[in-house]
Amino acid sequence: MISTARFALADSREAADLGAFLSRLLRFDRAAAVRLQLVVDEASGAGVLAVYGRLPLGSAGVLALRTSRLEAGTAMPAGGADLTVSAGQLLEGVDEAQGALAVPPPVTGPAWAGLLPPRGGWQSLGAVGAELVVPQVMAAVAEFKERTAQVPEHHRTREVLDRIADEIWSRPLSALPALPLRAAHAAYRIGFLHPGAPLTAHRAGGWLRLTAPHGTVALRATAAPGAGLGLTPLS
Repeated sequence: MISTARFALADSREAADLGAFLSRLLRFDRAAAVRLQLVVDEASGAGVLAVYGRLPLGSAGVLALRTSRLEAGTAMPAGGADLTVSAGQLLEGVDEAQGALAVPPPVTGPAWAGLLPPRGGWQSLGAVGAELVVPQVMAAVAEFKERTAQVPEHHRTREVLDRIADEIWSRPLSALPALPLRAAHAAYRIGFLHPGAPLTAHRAGGWLRLTAPHGTVALRATAAPGAGLGLTPLS
């Protein structure tokens, strides 16, 4: 267990990036929980803290993963650690000045945190630059705003808005047709689609993922409305 533990991150930038990630998650849900997994990077032997959150986009959800490097020499608990905590409390524990993180006590995890796709077996679906993805995302955002604005206010229920969102975001991503547009939209909303960023797509069984230098999003290949999602560290 790592509850109430304090970890030194590799540098202040890691703390700032983690804080920004948590802040974006909390814009979707002020009561959001995140799943933490403390792992060892096999290539370098360094400790890595993986933080997973869920973005409720439409009636389906997308997972977002952000990893933070720990300071060299940080002691790792035997067997690693895995727990779910409040995103808000974790954000309060981010100390940018000291480049450190205080981990709050665990909470009862939401359903998505318990459903895990495979760690291995990911097959490449292609690679593109973010500049080939962002225009389609922005056009879809504009379409969603236009279509929802046309819905009479007394009919503008969550069910109606989710139906429009699901129709738009389930379309294939033009630059990576094996992925739904929902994956790129999630990456954009969580701040992973930086200008010029290289993007890679992979599939493992019923899971899809889109990876950028600043993080990864993952979702079910065929997400049923309201389906819970979960993720373990991706190799």
